[in-house]
Amino acid sequence: MILHRRRELLLCASVLAMGLDATASANAQTATSTHHRASSHRTPTHAKTAATTKVTTQAPVQTVTPAATTPALSAQVNRRRAVASIDSSRSESVVVTGSALSTSNNQNANPVQIITSKQIEQTGVTTLGDYLQRLPSIGSSGTTNSQTNGTGGASCTDIRNLGQNRVLVLVDGKRATINGNNSCFDMNTINVHQIASVEILKDGGSELYGADAVSGVINIKLRHNLSDGNITVRGGITDVGDGQTGMLSGYKGWNFDHGKGNVTLTGSYMTQSGIKQSSRSWANPVQVNDPLNASSISYGSSIPTAGRFITDSGDYVATGTGGVRDFTKADRYNYGQNQSLTNSLTNATLGFDAHYDINRHFTPYLNFNYSHRNSSTTMAPMPVSGSIYPSTLPTALYIPADYPGNPTGEDAYMYKRMAEWGNRRNENASDTYTGIAGVKGEITHGWNYDLSYTYGWNQVMNQLSGVGNYSKLLQTYGLEQVEPGNADSALVYNPSVCNASAGCVLSSPFTKLSSAAAAYSNYTAHDHYYYQLRDLNLRINNNHVVHMPWNHGGDLGIALGMEHRGEQLAYHPDALVESGQTLTNSASYTGGGFNVTEGYLEGKATLLHNAFLAKDLTIDAQGRYSAYNTFGGAKNWKASINWAPIQDIRFRATLGTSYRQPNVYELYGGQSLGYASATDPCDSVQAASYGAKSATVAATCAKQGINSSSFTSAYSGQTPTLYGGNSKLKPETGRTYTIGTVITPRWIPGLSASVEYWHYTLKNMISYLSSQYIMDQCYTGANTNYCSAITRVASTGQINSVTSTYANIGGLKTSGIDFDLDYRIRITSHDVLTLSNNFQQLVSYLQQNEVGGKWYNYAGRMFYQSGTGNPRVRDYATVGWQHGPVGITYMMNYMGGMRWNDGTSDLTRANGYGRTSTPGIFSHDVTVNYRWRTWNFQAGVTNIFDKKPPFVASSTENSAAALYGSLYQGRYVFLQAGVNF
Repeated sequence: MILHRRRELLLCASVLAMGLDATASANAQTATSTHHRASSHRTPTHAKTAATTKVTTQAPVQTVTPAATTPALSAQVNRRRAVASIDSSRSESVVVTGSALSTSNNQNANPVQIITSKQIEQTGVTTLGDYLQRLPSIGSSGTTNSQTNGTGGASCTDIRNLGQNRVLVLVDGKRATINGNNSCFDMNTINVHQIASVEILKDGGSELYGADAVSGVINIKLRHNLSDGNITVRGGITDVGDGQTGMLSGYKGWNFDHGKGNVTLTGSYMTQSGIKQSSRSWANPVQVNDPLNASSISYGSSIPTAGRFITDSGDYVATGTGGVRDFTKADRYNYGQNQSLTNSLTNATLGFDAHYDINRHFTPYLNFNYSHRNSSTTMAPMPVSGSIYPSTLPTALYIPADYPGNPTGEDAYMYKRMAEWGNRRNENASDTYTGIAGVKGEITHGWNYDLSYTYGWNQVMNQLSGVGNYSKLLQTYGLEQVEPGNADSALVYNPSVCNASAGCVLSSPFTKLSSAAAAYSNYTAHDHYYYQLRDLNLRINNNHVVHMPWNHGGDLGIALGMEHRGEQLAYHPDALVESGQTLTNSASYTGGGFNVTEGYLEGKATLLHNAFLAKDLTIDAQGRYSAYNTFGGAKNWKASINWAPIQDIRFRATLGTSYRQPNVYELYGGQSLGYASATDPCDSVQAASYGAKSATVAATCAKQGINSSSFTSAYSGQTPTLYGGNSKLKPETGRTYTIGTVITPRWIPGLSASVEYWHYTLKNMISYLSSQYIMDQCYTGANTNYCSAITRVASTGQINSVTSTYANIGGLKTSGIDFDLDYRIRITSHDVLTLSNNFQQLVSYLQQNEVGGKWYNYAGRMFYQSGTGNPRVRDYATVGWQHGPVGITYMMNYMGGMRWNDGTSDLTRANGYGRTSTPGIFSHDVTVNYRWRTWNFQAGVTNIFDKKPPFVASSTENSAAALYGSLYQGRYVFLQAGVNF
């Protein structure tokens, strides 16, 4: 019996080692948006997520853990056994994500995509999040390593463009600790060489796993129960000499007491250097608008380092010697030369896994995973124009007419980028650990149990330098408010405010600060985030409770369990930032949590087996009841049918519900200021883009004293926006159904193909409206109620803030078709050909931004300002050839073209100029591997043709990182070597 089990485990390990393909198989600007609190250039950016994954339970998903090679069997024997098993079409029956009971993947009613470790490693990626971006089912509304402004260095994913707060990520089938900064699971914390496989449930899973599994579940299965060792080294670099990556990974496992016990240790260290925007010609200089004609093109920021001074009669730029001259487009500041294009990242992981089989009823186990991640990114120096809400310091910084040395002779409003403070540098350190202690075994007569307790903790420390101290800068300039505490107060020159402050150096705003003055007025902010998870989980299951009492009847399987979970999250902003004394985004304390007690039940009945027109007919029903201390009780259910009339074809369908309670940031988030990717409708270029509504926009601006034919926004494609939680939110509900077929023809051994139609519906959707939508609704007259959410600085006409807090904004309906194909054919005794293709066709993506309001069609649209989108077609294909110890794999990724949309309408071409869409994009990768004894070597080139990302007028980096970030590094070469011992 023991030998038989070892052979089974050995087979699994060999199959995974060979990388046999087992793959079985959009975004509205509000519903799927992550809470971006971008820092200002001031220009648009991607930013910090303040709304993400909500907490709930997972199901009893056992892990498939590959056993290590035993000393008695050589690697050649392992491979022969694995090949013999594959060639004989032998299938394994294991627990696949989407059910708590055992099944073969090809016999699973749920659409589950399985990714092997080899498929991940052959792409050359150093993080799991970078790999997942390739898959058609992964949307652009997550957070990637190519988004550098405000993301905190985390990498979080989403499914179907429903948002990273609606997907549940499990590790070995159980909940893991999320990142407190982004409130989502950080894919950067996973050692890619420790992954055995990844299962993606491309269907709602709330009824089995918990409320946040609205769009689906990603279950990361790690390697466990190993009895050998391995060391793997990887390095890579782009063809221009930057973007260096390095990784050292290893594990060692020991069996003891004749194999009854096992201890496995794993560890890794990874480093990935960031890429500067200035090193990519397509990303620098930054175009900040999509103009109607060539003369309207603007590059960079309207706030230069020399300082811009606007008076009633003129618009000037400082000469640097105390004088001024007229400001021109040539004086705009190219912030792209200082900005990071990708994050710099390091991550160290440590894992410990142990179990001991006392008997078949009692196997205690212990699992611990730790990750320490550091990330850093740079931005252009801080711009200064006035205070940040809720500061009581001057909203507009102006230099009085009688200020000594004021060359304008008038009150001059100052807009200046403080190069003397240096580039802003954001450094983020995150420590995450998850510990699980449990016991499992057989109760009696096929009933098995798994009782565990999980404790998780995440701490994030964020440091942002170069943000400035506004009150000290005013002192440096010798300015004080006539009415202290009144943000609209007049300013007067009083040098004594500086002379009375130790360290202050009196300076002129029309010249550069001295090093002493810069040191006095600069500031470095420190923020802290904390997240805590406690989870008690009991799972019971039996695959063969009873046999159906009729001819050709199958078995009834039952799984049930309960879970009690508590989660707490807290955000402590820097005290000076919270009070509004700095010049960076203001923020407020956020803290809260909840606890929930849940129970679930699943029943799977094989009604017919090996009957006429019913090779297999199985039904499955799942239900979960959740009792929250915040919103009371909730019920979710799912039903599925799986019918194979003959062995070669199978039909399947699922129907289920979802329920998501608001997460901590959505409920309790303190009000904070961010810079949304949006343009003031009164800006002269933006105002002319509304077509038939342009006259209405101009009239609305005129009522506020703004001439939209000449007015220029100071924010260069950004809009200061106040975000915050809403304690009055209601949970969102949804329904999901899928219909599909799986074909595994006997006359074509090794071929598996599936087609799936999927549909999601969400109601009471929790999100915030985009700033562009709010402003457009107001200024075009579509809904003037939104005008109350917009405030302007009375003296300058510039936007002071747009308020957009979380709300139950409306609904979402999206549907599509997946086509997945896998084919493996043995050409000769030494040659194997494998083909794999994952294709997604988006049929619809309809979003309602207001309850009872208009439905917008976002299918095939890109929100060019925020850089997210819903391509109608995506495809990822691989072709592999293995000849003995040598193999080669070709990979192709395609993303369809998209029309540009501002959240309410598609952009249209005017005067023969202006861009309104991006084309379809192909990229190609090649990897070669070679096995020699216990060594394995691998080399590859990603983006082999050096495909550039398409241009997008995002005002950030001339493209869209959430969609095309994998192309940002350009052509990339990597080498890897590993040895088993």
